[in-house]
Amino acid sequence: MPEMIGFIGVGSQGGPMAHRIVDAGLPLTLWARHPEALGPYVAKGAGIAADITELGALSEHVGICVVDDSDVVQVADALIPAMRSGSRIAVHSTVLPATVIDLERRCAEKGIMLIDAPVSGGPSAAEAGELTLMCGGRQEALDAALPVFRTFGRSILLLGPVGSGQCAKIITNAMLSAHMGVAMAALEAGAALDLDRAQLIDVVGVSVGRSLGFEIFSTLPSPQAFAHDASNLLKDMGLLRAALPGNTGARELDTASARFLTAALHG
Repeated sequence: MPEMIGFIGVGSQGGPMAHRIVDAGLPLTLWARHPEALGPYVAKGAGIAADITELGALSEHVGICVVDDSDVVQVADALIPAMRSGSRIAVHSTVLPATVIDLERRCAEKGIMLIDAPVSGGPSAAEAGELTLMCGGRQEALDAALPVFRTFGRSILLLGPVGSGQCAKIITNAMLSAHMGVAMAALEAGAALDLDRAQLIDVVGVSVGRSLGFEIFSTLPSPQAFAHDASNLLKDMGLLRAALPGNTGARELDTASARFLTAALHG
């Protein structure tokens, strides 16, 4: 019999993930601060919990995809006392490694497994079931979570103990941010050298300078067109600084990102 699945956080990233779960035929219960957002899921057969405590009591696996550390902790504060021993929490939000490490300790006291599984690829990859999941936790926890993860994920990688997934996600997002900063600088340099922008973009796309960050930046009418995603990258650069204060690598990624993020968010 399939496990009872709970999910909290049906925003731009979590929403498509929840759709994939219910579309796969898994029994899904949702909770949201604004219940009106859950109508499309209910139409597909999902249930609604009155509160987080009820969702925790009903579920053997709960996915969390909320905005930041404080939101994850607030949800977990209600979930952990309500969930049964042997159940499981998957944190898909991008947060500090220390946050999920502390939550794992609290979960272990109740016999609950925790796996950190932040995702990469964005809403379109979630809709297609092609997200990358960067996981930290016990192999046992990942094996148990796979039927859920495979509904929205294509590459599901166990990188080490709890916190490892968050470390990898923070680094990869910092790299994207830095690559976009480098792309902005490269195109400005090309313009100063009187190179045709479109031709330079074509050349970079088939040469050693290519990167996903360059590909994304080169399609933007202006940096501000990336403002929504830039706000998430800015948050994750803050997580990198907090996780690695004074680290040279973190500082260099931050420096490469800074001017692009400022332009995207403030013009």
